[in-house]
Amino acid sequence: MNPQQIEYEGAPHLLVQLDSDERVLVPAELLRCDQDHGYYFPITLAELLHNSSRSGQRAEELVVPVAVEEVEVKKRRWETGGVRVHLAVQEREETVDEPLIRQEVQVERVPINRPVDRPPAPREEGNVTIIPVVEEVLVVEKRLMLKEEVRITRRQFEAHEPQKVILRSEEPQIESIQPQPDAEKRAAA
Repeated sequence: MNPQQIEYEGAPHLLVQLDSDERVLVPAELLRCDQDHGYYFPITLAELLHNSSRSGQRAEELVVPVAVEEVEVKKRRWETGGVRVHLAVQEREETVDEPLIRQEVQVERVPINRPVDRPPAPREEGNVTIIPVVEEVLVVEKRLMLKEEVRITRRQFEAHEPQKVILRSEEPQIESIQPQPDAEKRAAA
C-alpha cells in the first residue's frame, strides 16, 4: 500500500493503493504504520463494516470514495531561431562563338542573241539557276530570239562573329537568425 493524505468531508483521509492497483479513500485514523514502514488496518473488514454502522450508515452499506489522479499536459511554442535566405544576382561576361550561315546571290547577265521558236523554261546547272529572258524583235519575219540568260550563282560560306553577352545566375546566401531575448526568458521559465 502507498497512502497519500487528502481532506475529505472535513476529516483527514488517506488515498491508499492496494496490491491489486485499486485505490481507495480510507479515514486516516484506521491506518497504522508497522516496523518496516508499511501500513496496515488494525481491524478486519467486518469490524470496518460494524464501525460504519455505528456512524449512522447501515451495516450492509459501506461507502468508500475512490479517487483518480489525472495529468494535464500543455504545450507552448517558442521561437528558437530561424533562417533568412537571400538570392544575390551576379553578372559575368562570356564570349559566344557560333558559326552563322549566310547566303549571297551573284547575278550575271550573259548575252545570247539567238532566235528560238518558243520561250525556254528556267533550268538548274549545279548550283546555278538559269532564267531565260526573251524579247520579240522585228525582222522581215517575226521570230523569237533568245536575247540573254540570267545566271544566278549561290555561294555559301561560314563566318565566325564573336559576340559578348551578359549571363546572370543566382546564388543562395543563408543567414542564421538568433532568438529574441524575450523568447530565451520564456524558454527558461
